[in-house]
Amino acid sequence: MSSTLFIINDAPYGNERAYNALRLAGTLSGREGEQVRLFLMADAVGCAKAGQKVPEGYYNVQLMLGKVLRKGEVGLCGTCMDARGLAESEFIEGAKRSTMAQLAEWTAQSDKVLVF
Repeated sequence: MSSTLFIINDAPYGNERAYNALRLAGTLSGREGEQVRLFLMADAVGCAKAGQKVPEGYYNVQLMLGKVLRKGEVGLCGTCMDARGLAESEFIEGAKRSTMAQLAEWTAQSDKVLVF
């Protein structure tokens, strides 16, 4: 089994880094024998915010993240959540508050680490 860790730093909207990271992560998570993990840091923790409403025809990163969660894991930087005043109850099911220690463990266990 191959494992890929995605570390996303940018906000869900405003540029397309998070969007493109989630596109690739979603595609990889659909492949047989592929383990995908996402770690959301800084403004990227907003990707996992529940209840996103975007204009019709615009991508929704909450839905894209859900695709990854069906087969993979998503960690949210706890320090980044606190700095933005965000509580665990505000995030989609399956996205979990995490730590730098968890990120270090996932990094050490991964075959590939991609940073967006």
